[in-house]
Amino acid sequence: MSTSQTLLFEIGTEEIPAFDLKAATEKLPQIMEDALGDARIGHGAMEVYSTPRRLAVLVHEVEEATPEVNETFKGPSVAIAFDEAGAPTKAASGFARGKGVDVDALEVREEDGVEYVFATRRIASKQTSTLLPRVLLGVIQSIPWPKSMRWASYRETFSRPVRWLVALLGEDIIPLTFAGAVSGRHTEGHRVLSPAGADIACADGYVEALRTLKIVPTQEERRALIEEAVRAMEADLGESFSVVLPEKTLTEVVNLSEAPTPMLATFDESFLAVPEEIIVDAMLMHQRYFPIYHEGVLTNRFVIVSNGDAAFAHNIIDGNQRVVAARLYDAKFFYEEDLKRPLEAYVEHLDEVVFQEKLGTMRQKTDRVCQLAEKLCLDAEVDAAVAGQVARAARLAKADLVTNAVIEFTSVQGIMGSYYAKACGEDAEVSLAIAEHYKPRFAGDDIPAGEVGKLVAIADKVDTICGLFAIGQLPTGSSDPFALRRAALGVISILLSGVDISLEAAIAASLAIYQEDGISFNAAEAQEAVESFFVTRTKVMLKDSGSSPDAIDAVLAAQVIEPVIIVARTQALDAARKGEPAAFADLSTAYARANNLRDAQAGSLYDAAAFNASEAALASAIEKARTEVNEALAANDYPTALAALSCLRAPIDDFFEETMIMDEDLQVRANRMKLLNAFVEVFANVADFGLLASK
Repeated sequence: MSTSQTLLFEIGTEEIPAFDLKAATEKLPQIMEDALGDARIGHGAMEVYSTPRRLAVLVHEVEEATPEVNETFKGPSVAIAFDEAGAPTKAASGFARGKGVDVDALEVREEDGVEYVFATRRIASKQTSTLLPRVLLGVIQSIPWPKSMRWASYRETFSRPVRWLVALLGEDIIPLTFAGAVSGRHTEGHRVLSPAGADIACADGYVEALRTLKIVPTQEERRALIEEAVRAMEADLGESFSVVLPEKTLTEVVNLSEAPTPMLATFDESFLAVPEEIIVDAMLMHQRYFPIYHEGVLTNRFVIVSNGDAAFAHNIIDGNQRVVAARLYDAKFFYEEDLKRPLEAYVEHLDEVVFQEKLGTMRQKTDRVCQLAEKLCLDAEVDAAVAGQVARAARLAKADLVTNAVIEFTSVQGIMGSYYAKACGEDAEVSLAIAEHYKPRFAGDDIPAGEVGKLVAIADKVDTICGLFAIGQLPTGSSDPFALRRAALGVISILLSGVDISLEAAIAASLAIYQEDGISFNAAEAQEAVESFFVTRTKVMLKDSGSSPDAIDAVLAAQVIEPVIIVARTQALDAARKGEPAAFADLSTAYARANNLRDAQAGSLYDAAAFNASEAALASAIEKARTEVNEALAANDYPTALAALSCLRAPIDDFFEETMIMDEDLQVRANRMKLLNAFVEVFANVADFGLLASK
C-alpha cells in the first residue's frame, strides 16, 4: 500500500515586481503540474502562495514512489521488419533502438489480419524523494519572467535574486541548489514584523508558520483585507464618501506588501485648486494611494496601504503625507507656471519633441494632422463652424506635451491641454476635443463625445498608423511599441459611432501628405497594407463581439474596405440567416453550385430570346434583384439587399431542377453560363454566399 506526504516548495527572493508576481502566481500551478506529470509522480490537490518576497506551492498527497509501468509500442509490420531470410531490417533495428529494447526482444502480434512487431518496455518504480531535486530545479527554471537578471557571479537567472529555498517532503528536506541558495526548512518573515523568520518543521505547517510571522500568504486574502478596511473607512467617513480602487493600482498594491494595512491620510486643501487629474495621477500612478471622493467631488483625504507596523501608524501616515505634499506642491507649481502663457505659445516648442526618428517631430506631426483633419471635414461635410473648431483643436492637441505639468505627469497629456485651453479662452468644443482626442486609450474606454474630438482623434490615429506603415514599422506578433492595433480599433470604434467619412480616402490622404512632407515610399503598397491592417482589426472586433466567422469571411470576400460597411453587412447577414436558416442554407448551396459551374470568361450578356420558361423566370428575378440590391446598397440598407437576394432562391432552384446546364448544343450551354454569371454578379457587392454553404 502506497503512502503519501505533502510537498512544500518555496522560492524566497528580493521583492518581485507586482505584475510579474501576479503572472508567475497564475502560471506556477501548471508548471508544477507538468513537472510532476513528466516525472510520473502522483499527487492530490495543489495550492499556490505568493508575496513580494516568495513564491510557494503546496502539493498534497504526493505518492511515495512512482508506479511501475509496462509500456507497449506498436512497430512496423513483419513484412517490413524482417527480410526474406527472417533477419531484422533497419526498420526493426531502428524501432527497437528508439524504444530502448534489444531487437531480439521484439514480439510479433496480429492486428486485423496483419502481423506487426511490438516492443514492451518496463519502467521500474522510483522513490519520489530521489526525483524531486531535479523536478523542483526544473520548476524554478521554468517560471517565465518579462525580464530576468543575474546576480553576484551566478549564471542562473530569475526575476530578482533568490535568497532562500524551502523544499520539504513531509518533514524531510529535498536537497537542491540554485544560484547559491541551498534548500532547507528556514523561511524569512516579514521584514519589519518578524525579521528573524522561522523553521518549517513539516510541509503541512507552512501556512500556519507564515501567519505566525505576520504574513498574509495569498493575493486573494490581501485584496480582501484591503477592500474590507476601505469599506470600513467609508462607513466611518459618512454617507456619500467613496474610495476609488482602480483595478490596476489595487492589483499592484496587493503585490507590494506582505501584510497590508490601509490607513487614512490627508493633504492640504489648497492643493485642490490644482486640476483633479494631476492630483489623482500623483496619488495613483506615482505613490499608489487611493483618492477619496464626496458626492463625486475629490476631497483632500486619501488611503495609503502600509506594509509596516500598524503600531506606528502616526509616523507612517505623517511620512506619506509629507511625500504626497511634495508631489502636489510640484504639481501646483508646474500648473501655475504653465498658465502664465497661452496654449498656442507651446506649439512652436513641439519641434523639441521627436515623434519618430524618420517621421520627424511632434510639430511636424501636428502640421500633418491639421492637413488631414481639414480633408476629413470636407469628406464629412461639416459646417464651417465645426471645421474651424476641428482645425483649432488639431493645432493645439499636442501643445501640452511640452508643458511642465505633462512632462512631470505624462498620463495627463491632453487633459492638461484642455485645462490650459479653457484658461486662455478657447472654444469649449476645442477644449473638449483636446482632452478627448487620445480616446479610446484602452480596450473598453469611451470614444470622444463630441464631433470635433472624433474628427481630430481619427486624424491623429490615422496619421500615426500611415506614417509607421510607410516606413515599414509594422507591428509584429510580440511587438507593437506605438500601439497601432489599439489605434486602429479606436478609429473603427469612432467610425461606428456615426462619423460619416471614408476610411479608404482618409488613408490615401494621409499617405499623400507624408509624400508631400518628403517621406519616400510606395504609396500603393502602403495603401494596401494599411487597408488590410484595418480590415484585420475589424475582423477581430467582429469575432470578439460574437459574429459568425463564415459570415465575416463572406462579407470580406466582396472586397469591402470600410469598417462601417463590413460590420453592418456582417451583422445583417448573421441576423438574416438566423431569421431564416433553412432558406439561407439553400440559397448558399445554390450560389456555390452556380459559382462552381459557371464560366467567368463568358461574360453575362445573355440572349433572353433563347431562354426556356425556367431560364426566363431566373433572368427576370436576377434583373429585379439587381435593381433592388443596388438601391439598397446605395442607401446602406443591407437587410433589404439580403432580402432581395433571398428572393432568388426559388428561381435558381427551379432552374437547376429543370435545366441541363452542360447542354450538347454549345451555343445553348454558353447562354446558360452567361445566365449563371449574371446570377453570381448580383451577389458580388454584398457577400460571397459560397462561403456560407458548408454551414
